[in-house]
Amino acid sequence: MAAVALALLGLLLAPAALPSAASPRSPSGTDPAPAATRVASGGTAALAGYAIRSTAEVPDTAAAVSTPGYATAGWHRAGPRSTVLAALVADGTHPDPFYSTDQQRIPRGDFSVPWWFRSDFTLPDTSERTSLDFSGVVSAADVYVNGRQVASAADVAGVYTRHELDITALVRAGTNTVAFRVRPNDPRKHLTLGWLDWLQPPPDANMGLVRDVLVRRRGPVSLHDAHVVTRLELPTPSPTPTATVAAASAELTVKAQVRNGSQESATATVTATVSGTGIVLRKNVTLRAGEVRTLIFSPDRHPQLRLTQPALWWPAGMGAQNLYGLDLTATVAGSRSDSVRHTFGIREVKAPLNSAGARQYSVNGRPLLIRGAGWSADELLRWDTTAAEDRIRAALDAGLNTLRLEGHLEPDEFFDLADRHGILTLPGWECCNKWEGPVNPSGSGEKWGAADRLTARASMAAEAARLRSHPSVLSFLIGSDFAPDAATERDYLDALRAADWPTPVIPAAADATTALSGPSGMRMPGPYDWVPPSYWYDKREGGATGFNSETSAGPSVPTLDTLRRMLSPAELETLWKSPSAPQYHRSPSPTYNTLKLFNDALARRYGAPRGLGDYVAKAQLSQYENVRAQFEAYARNATDASAPSTGLIYWMFNSGWTSLHWQLIDRYLDRGGAYYGAKKANEPLHIQYSYDDRTVAVINRRPAAVSGLTARVTLFGTDGTSRYDRTVRGLQVGGDGARTTALTVPALAEGQDLPDSTYLARLTLTDGAGREVSRNVYWLSTRPDVLDYGSSDWYHTPVTAHGDLTGLKSLAAATVTATARTTQHAGGRSTTTVTVRNTGSGNTPALLTDVRLVDGLDAPVLPVRWDDNQISLWPGESAVLTAEYRAADVRGGAPRIRISGWNTPTTHITPDAA
Repeated sequence: MAAVALALLGLLLAPAALPSAASPRSPSGTDPAPAATRVASGGTAALAGYAIRSTAEVPDTAAAVSTPGYATAGWHRAGPRSTVLAALVADGTHPDPFYSTDQQRIPRGDFSVPWWFRSDFTLPDTSERTSLDFSGVVSAADVYVNGRQVASAADVAGVYTRHELDITALVRAGTNTVAFRVRPNDPRKHLTLGWLDWLQPPPDANMGLVRDVLVRRRGPVSLHDAHVVTRLELPTPSPTPTATVAAASAELTVKAQVRNGSQESATATVTATVSGTGIVLRKNVTLRAGEVRTLIFSPDRHPQLRLTQPALWWPAGMGAQNLYGLDLTATVAGSRSDSVRHTFGIREVKAPLNSAGARQYSVNGRPLLIRGAGWSADELLRWDTTAAEDRIRAALDAGLNTLRLEGHLEPDEFFDLADRHGILTLPGWECCNKWEGPVNPSGSGEKWGAADRLTARASMAAEAARLRSHPSVLSFLIGSDFAPDAATERDYLDALRAADWPTPVIPAAADATTALSGPSGMRMPGPYDWVPPSYWYDKREGGATGFNSETSAGPSVPTLDTLRRMLSPAELETLWKSPSAPQYHRSPSPTYNTLKLFNDALARRYGAPRGLGDYVAKAQLSQYENVRAQFEAYARNATDASAPSTGLIYWMFNSGWTSLHWQLIDRYLDRGGAYYGAKKANEPLHIQYSYDDRTVAVINRRPAAVSGLTARVTLFGTDGTSRYDRTVRGLQVGGDGARTTALTVPALAEGQDLPDSTYLARLTLTDGAGREVSRNVYWLSTRPDVLDYGSSDWYHTPVTAHGDLTGLKSLAAATVTATARTTQHAGGRSTTTVTVRNTGSGNTPALLTDVRLVDGLDAPVLPVRWDDNQISLWPGESAVLTAEYRAADVRGGAPRIRISGWNTPTTHITPDAA
């Protein structure tokens, strides 16, 4: 440890507030140094930003750089959380790495040496104790304050370790300077983060400071590691999802470390208040100089900590997201010395192994099928609270209930949003790089030394303390593709236990068993590349059984609007003309760097593309049917008596950059076939077709049972004529994911029943009042996709014969008309309601009709939430679709509606104003 005149206090477990701020763009010709951050008496403030520069361009000593008044002419400006490249892109030094191959123009050599991050802060006086509190250093840093070194890179290593440095002896009234000499990152060598095969990694490997650096001012006695341990007792049977469950009870235990940082003994009065309960607790604590003591308010000594009617936290769709607040204050001699605020929820998560050995999660006693997807941070690790909330809302709108974070553990605001919106999270460590260096023989990570083990242990302790009180956190995965070795597992579990970790700990995302944790109850067989929709129904490989922690059919071609934003004209030509060509925007992995499997299947099942627009249209059809089948298969099998499906994580929900790979929603939050396939499959009350046995089932994800339902199934040839029509009345289905089978559809034969091998199935579900509550349209083939399971590998199962959907080309053009009306709301929100009608006179449906909100330049308004979209209507049918969006996102005039579809010419209309 390198320190001058003060000690490194080391790792503390109290979660820190991390306010959001965007990286500012420095106008040309202005001083790159941000304004000094003002820290008030008794306050905490995040450094507002940095002046940054490569050490190769700074000949001055560290003492000079970290001294107030040092000149930063020629330096770059960075935001309060920024990688080096994020700052250089923001100020125009380097091009947008998200377009075409522009990222390759950025010289990697610029990031092979350390970079300085320098910032000033001001103090009104030196009467209080002052500390720096931070994590998020990629990969390590030497830290200096006012010309003196306070920590070395050997101490400040690893993106997830947390540090609090006491700098009381070095600060002065007025301006002070802190400087971080940030070391280059290599995820193979450092316990930080990387991008694996997700996307082309940034040239700087994300070196920088990606979480807030806090300056804290406190009196002699300070509070740390404050949290509430909750224990929920549920009645039998499990409660209904009401905001207040009368028969349930909960016990709260309040814990905190109380530290005397002064040179003499002190007596502090610590007051604890729990919002919404009327609970106020006090205790006097006398501490010797430098003493640290754990303070506990337990229900045994304080009966008011027993709640007889707790307001429980529930996942979205199961109940309300109730939250409580803990306020702790320490006073010394009648004056406030320190205070902290802490939010928590009361809920119980269990995940025992079922009879088939799979994890079966329940929340507050109610089992649920995990319908999740993998979350990606921004490639440059830029944090934007609004953008993150938009993505979380989109995930919920697609019917997902869980997001998995493999590494890339986002800042506190992400988990705050998850708590408020009710989406569950599955955080855990990364695969294949340094995190799995000791155990993954196929990965790129280096083996660990003694220092790495200390970093890993400190990382687990810090993240356990940060995440433990978020009710949205479902578990922590201490391993990904491989479980940790015995020594590491013990370190992780000890750290989690010390932090009072409240939810199940999973040893690996893969099928693994460890001595301390036992079986993971999860599996990770893939696939990660294209397979046909029928694949998902088999209980083998990645099919619908157990808990599949990451799986999808791989490529996800975005909408034409997004493709034109992310690819050059030449790349757009290659996309459809050269199916085996490497695609820079797919993956750096040689396994995934082309779209060959996807493109071959697309051409064989739908016909060779005739142009870019035709290629994209066929891709949307393919992605819709495939993603829908994946979620539908897992939903259907969830209630099976043997080997039921218990969870799936679609790989992935979003991408950190502009991608052709693993995403339900693209970089710009535009939504295509993959997204709407998931949204359709995950409807709260849903009718669906099974590719394997042709059964039609009704799935009810609502809490209460439903009765009096009517299911109708009609099969059509591509000429529009009906070939089968049956209605089943009086259906009933239980709640919480229950299933009922309505009927089995007959097999149709080409030549006998149909003019060609392609046909359509329209499924509708109506309630007792005759209202349509679910509509689902399939395009099917009399020729099945034939899978060669014997030749399966870790990323796909080959297909020896493809289904024939080329008959869709013969669908006659459909005539679709629409009317629309836009309403402005308070708070800058707008709603546009569109009534779409198939006004054709024949029998031809308008297949996958897509309704888009566009601006005056015909660019999509994003983000926008449609209550339904990509619908299929037969002549005489209509649908009312509603779009919700921010009025400020409409540019170039009033919004318009663009309507298109598989066999529908593109038209535009202008909404009326309400």
